[in-house]
Amino acid sequence: MIQEKTRTVASGYLALAVLPLLILLFGGLLIRSAQAHDPVFAVIYALLMVVVIICMKGFFMVHPNQAKVLQLFGTYVGSVRQTGLRWANPFYSKSAVSLRVRNFESEALKVNDSSGNPIVIAAVVVWKVVDSAEAIFEVDDYESFVKIQSEAAVRNLATSYPYEAHEPGEIALRSDPQGIAEKLRDEVQDRLDKAGVNVIEARISHLAYAQEIASAMLKRQQAQAIVAARAQIVDGAVGMVKMALTQLEAQGVVHLDEERKANMVCNLLVVLCGEENAQPVINTGSLY
Repeated sequence: MIQEKTRTVASGYLALAVLPLLILLFGGLLIRSAQAHDPVFAVIYALLMVVVIICMKGFFMVHPNQAKVLQLFGTYVGSVRQTGLRWANPFYSKSAVSLRVRNFESEALKVNDSSGNPIVIAAVVVWKVVDSAEAIFEVDDYESFVKIQSEAAVRNLATSYPYEAHEPGEIALRSDPQGIAEKLRDEVQDRLDKAGVNVIEARISHLAYAQEIASAMLKRQQAQAIVAARAQIVDGAVGMVKMALTQLEAQGVVHLDEERKANMVCNLLVVLCGEENAQPVINTGSLY
């Protein structure tokens, strides 16, 4: 595995001042040699001028949060992270690698969760290159590699957990977003380590049942919500009935036998648990 080596190169501003002076110097000496009819020195000075001109190709720029990967005839010699105008061997090939933080959102993927239900899921991955050599030499196209491997990680995660928790404490895609985000980040990072990429964050951005079962699942969720609400209403109604009977007896307002208590409990539960307002019926006769 090829890992990044930091390469220190000369300042481009210094080279920008020295190389033109050398061209002027050798140019003047070449003219003097030609005037003196000295072909040997003329050829030498001409060759030196050619060398200096070739050296002019060694200038390159390094922007902030960027690295330049240097190769000499196919051999990796190091990466330059010093910003500004730089100068290096003119025969070095220089490949730019951005070290900025980047992100992308995967396409909405249709997969089956661990329960076999078809769902649609998408994720946002925030990443940056931390090793320029690995990004260039270990994979063919690191940007495409990040995208494909991230989508593969999202698919694998979706098939490993259910959409909704069926048991208390069970990790699910919908009910535990923070835990799922951490697991997704770890899985994406494992896949991208070889490309010199650091995953800063990975989070699900879209999660829903697939269209063919969305209607049925919505009805199930509504039924569960109704059952939970009814259970809470019944608990409250039973408590209120119990409190009413206890206070009536404690304050001696009225004394009811078991049959009348049962009738009163029935009426109170109808009033408290009914979906619509109860219509009162006034009894003008005796209770018995």
